[in-house]
Amino acid sequence: MRISLGNNIITAEIDTAGAELKSVKKENKEYMWCGDAKFWGRTSPVLFPFVGAVADGKYRVSGKEYKMGQHGFARDMEFEVVEKAEDYALFELSSNDETLQKYPFDFKLFISYKLDGDSVVVGWKVENTGKEEMPFAIGAHPAFNCELSDDGTLKGNSVVLKTDKDVLTVRKFHDPLAANETYELSLKADKSFDVDEHTFDGGAIILENSQVNGVSIKDANGKIFVELTFDAPLLGIWSPVGKNAPFICLEPWYGRADAEGFTGELKDREWEQSLNPGDCFEVAYTARFH
Repeated sequence: MRISLGNNIITAEIDTAGAELKSVKKENKEYMWCGDAKFWGRTSPVLFPFVGAVADGKYRVSGKEYKMGQHGFARDMEFEVVEKAEDYALFELSSNDETLQKYPFDFKLFISYKLDGDSVVVGWKVENTGKEEMPFAIGAHPAFNCELSDDGTLKGNSVVLKTDKDVLTVRKFHDPLAANETYELSLKADKSFDVDEHTFDGGAIILENSQVNGVSIKDANGKIFVELTFDAPLLGIWSPVGKNAPFICLEPWYGRADAEGFTGELKDREWEQSLNPGDCFEVAYTARFH
């Protein structure tokens, strides 16, 4: 079921399946990717309680192994609408017998969408409703429409990063795991880097250690059309390899895929978050549409 929001500037649609943002329009322009499975069948899934993949599809809690697919399971589950106004909606997912078989922790996950002028504020609240410490990760994966160049590629678009650095350290990605090596990404004077058909040949660009707290996409005319602001410690930037897909994903993360060679417990995973019983984790990011 789709939930519609609107104000005098933008409209948005959210599907109760995964509480996934499916559409944002301003002056009849659609900013969100349509989810065409030929390129990538999703639009803006939430990544919970895992960001990325676990080594060999397995992870460990107190010595017991569990199977887990990439990015967890919340994106594939039906959420309940617990609040709804003209420009606001709040969705809830609670642990149940199905989730406990995959992830042995009791939780509540709330996802909110609030329209604020030309922006959508996306809020996450994770509650540990169990009786033991709960490790988890959470992240965003929104895909934004881009215009392709005459040769049918992303050439001409650029990504602008909000940072005081001229050179960023990027974690290499060996799909589906994070590599143990890094490389340097040099930025132009406006803190941008150009995008073309080969930019994502090595997979997602993963920026760690709070090197940036905002990211935008510029079109071939140099106009910013979408920008995200956040306080997440990691940012992923991605478009499918070799498909010339007409979108770029901008992904604030509180967590990351297993590093190559990792064999430890879930609680020891790099960038893993943790909640004590009864505690909650609450953050938000803002997407502004120009």
